Amino acid sequence: MVDLLNVDNAEGGGPSDLVDQQFAFVARLENVKILSQLLKTINFREQSTWFISANGIKVTVEDAKCVQSNAFIKSDIFSEFELKPGRGDAEGSDDLSFSINLNVIIECLNMFGGVGAGESLGANPCLKICYAGYGHPFILLLEEQGVINDSQIKTREPEDPLDFNFANAKIISKIILNSDSFKEVFSELDTSSDYIEFIVTPDPRSLTILTSGPAGECSVSVPETSDMVELFTCEAPSHAKYRLSLMRHGIKPLTLSEKVSVRMDDREFLCLQYMVRTDQGPAFLEYYCAPEEDLPDR
Repeated sequence: MVDLLNVDNAEGGGPSDLVDQQFAFVARLENVKILSQLLKTINFREQSTWFISANGIKVTVEDAKCVQSNAFIKSDIFSEFELKPGRGDAEGSDDLSFSINLNVIIECLNMFGGVGAGESLGANPCLKICYAGYGHPFILLLEEQGVINDSQIKTREPEDPLDFNFANAKIISKIILNSDSFKEVFSELDTSSDYIEFIVTPDPRSLTILTSGPAGECSVSVPETSDMVELFTCEAPSHAKYRLSLMRHGIKPLTLSEKVSVRMDDREFLCLQYMVRTDQGPAFLEYYCAPEEDLPDR
């Protein structure tokens, strides 16, 4: 059996070089833990869509046609990241995309146990990813202390992701907060509520998050002057509510991230962007949610 994780020899003609030529994409991570953790935070549906470009990997998960979570793993985070020229899905393109079972991916990344659980139970395995292009399996090779696990996962035609068109939308408010402190805000709310409301006011500048359930109404206000706030911009008042069962998907990255950016546009769509610190540079997570339409006085 050829050791696909073996480092190429000095002349560049080793077995790994020869094997890699068949793949459209090859990448290597010295520590698989960060990838496993990022994917776990967006794992609320079985199916995921992967987009691979020279910038890195984007993994998208959607639910109910109104929420979307994305994980962005930049190419800089990998010790090796190679897309073969002209081997992409479109003629003359290098970019690749496919849909794949995210539960299976995470299970394979945790094959040696302990990875992604916050602290590894042992040494963190290194990972090599290989993909030969459309119709081929996605190959994950984990190596730990000389033991190699080879997982080949079936891929499917990529799903067209929802387009929330945030890039072209008019952003009404943007608030950057410390993730640990913002997590405490959510811990004070009523989790039995069906909905959660976000209220942003420009005068005085504050963000209020409100739930209403059998135990009564719970609300937490975060003023611009709060220590947890790094940036607060607001052009006009915003008041929208979102289904709490869906919002739970959006706040999962709070534990992993260092900062969170809360943005609302003039349609009252919500976007949460998270920055996750790694030894190789930042990774990013993103969550979009459409508002409920039956809020009184909308």
